[in-house]
Amino acid sequence: MSIESLPVSRDDVERAAKVIAGRLHRTPTLSCRTLAPEAFLKAELLQRTGSFKPRGVLTKLASLTSEEKERGVIAISAGNHAQAVAWGAAQQGLDALVVMYRSASETKIAATREYGAVVDLEAADPAEAFERLDELLDETGRTLVHPFDDPLTIAGQGTVGLEILEDLPGVETIVVPVGGGGLVAGIAVAAAGRAKVVGVEPEGSAALHSALAAGEPVDVTPTSIADGLNAPHAGRNALAIARQHVQEVVLVSEQEIEEGFRFLYERAKLACEPAGAAAVAAVLAGKVEGGRTICVVSGGNVAAETAAGILASR
Repeated sequence: MSIESLPVSRDDVERAAKVIAGRLHRTPTLSCRTLAPEAFLKAELLQRTGSFKPRGVLTKLASLTSEEKERGVIAISAGNHAQAVAWGAAQQGLDALVVMYRSASETKIAATREYGAVVDLEAADPAEAFERLDELLDETGRTLVHPFDDPLTIAGQGTVGLEILEDLPGVETIVVPVGGGGLVAGIAVAAAGRAKVVGVEPEGSAALHSALAAGEPVDVTPTSIADGLNAPHAGRNALAIARQHVQEVVLVSEQEIEEGFRFLYERAKLACEPAGAAAVAAVLAGKVEGGRTICVVSGGNVAAETAAGILASR
């Protein structure tokens, strides 16, 4: 696939920035010299609903026709996208149904319901959840707000990259947690030719790494404490962009994720979730080097018992 035919362009990301302007927080960029001499953190855990996800959701919802709005929307998620869709739909008076799975975080399930969405928990795991989604799409006629592979979603997530480039002149390396690939793809489009983009996945949830090796999305069985990164496959659009614009994808162990999590709590004072600590984990482990570097801390929706367990362990 040529660069010209990629599903998302920088112009798309810039249009998304105009769509969401004034509706979401411009999250801060924080220096973090204890991580590395020229290290910074993009604190997306301080975004509305506790993650970067509303950027893509609002971009997608803005594209809906009156008929699509009337039918309502449907989404699938382990939790952060679920909350963003529930919140975004409520902001626009839309009916939202979210497919989750029974082993998903109870904290995230409860928050999604509190934002106003109906939650379907028929599926046992992420793979079954996508099967359940297909069933409900056929039954309900709702419009899908995809968590990571809709070009509009990717463009919205790419606004994180625009803010980084504006707030951190001379940034050389942007390190991004990866689940299905929407965030890293969007940032990679925004930063193409301006900074190196490195994706980070858990060893037990390596959907994009596996897809890059195979040349196409492949099914994986994700098993990581970083539940926000537990995608059963990478998106095709995200993969196409990653092949062109993501310079590297590295893997981190569960222990390294927990070390990153503790670092952010104890040294940066950021109450992240395990998924949000993946980029920092890679830098701490010496798996990413790149001069003036920024790590995206992508989310902060974590159950108290999970956080306490990680902080108490060494």
